[in-house]
Amino acid sequence: MRNTAKLTTAVLAAGALTLGLTACGSDKDSAGSSDHSGPLVVAASPAPHAEILNFVKKNLAKKAGLDLEVKEFTDYITPNTATEDGSVDANYFQNQPYLDDFNKTRGTHIAPVVTVHLEPLGLYSHKVKKAGALKSGATIAVPNDAVNEARALKLLAAGGLITLKDGAGSGATPRDIAKNPKNLQFKEVEAAQTARSLDDVDAAVINGNFALPVGIKPAKDALILESARNSRYGNFLAVKEGNEKDPRVKKLAKLLTSPEVKKFIEDKYQGSVLPTF
Repeated sequence: MRNTAKLTTAVLAAGALTLGLTACGSDKDSAGSSDHSGPLVVAASPAPHAEILNFVKKNLAKKAGLDLEVKEFTDYITPNTATEDGSVDANYFQNQPYLDDFNKTRGTHIAPVVTVHLEPLGLYSHKVKKAGALKSGATIAVPNDAVNEARALKLLAAGGLITLKDGAGSGATPRDIAKNPKNLQFKEVEAAQTARSLDDVDAAVINGNFALPVGIKPAKDALILESARNSRYGNFLAVKEGNEKDPRVKKLAKLLTSPEVKKFIEDKYQGSVLPTF
């Protein structure tokens, strides 16, 4: 599948970058530091997060007096661990249920600052044109982290492919499926690999930020697309607890929720990414 090599290389590069940043940032003060000099370094997924940040950097940051540096990562782990250890100052890639689970399971202290957009989760396939055309026993790839797997199962339930047990919440797994009329099989893979798995399964549930870089257009290509109404999955700028009042962070939060950024999101992503402000 296209971009496979690019993604793999990016993952390796991200790991190396993290080590380098950790070494370079080892002398940084702890959370709540009053040293707010230097650029604001923000970890972000390539699309749409880094694209949005780079729009801010190119068009808005200088006028606002903000020196912004964007570091791209292709996984869902490193941005938070790098923010926790001070290798970067902030991150922009995640939603509240994911962050709650991450902080709980890994003992980190990451806090949201401002919500910017929603990326609707979608079901995609190279083999069928409609979700109802999936055959009995079809295999569906789903993200293997707790929050996104539950979100994927809820999407499939909303599309009528399965029924979840009453009370199945943000930690739902395939064990919480009450009815599975097509006897669908689930392949749990890292979220970053769901798009790559499309050629090996009958369908895959893919996060928007992993769909966009490989040419998938959620608003057009999804067999089932997550609704933005009353969603808990808005993506936000986040920092380590104690750094919320960093003047650089406040400037970026204001810019990310500006009319200029809203227009950029609407024009560029055409409904595949939705501003939440």
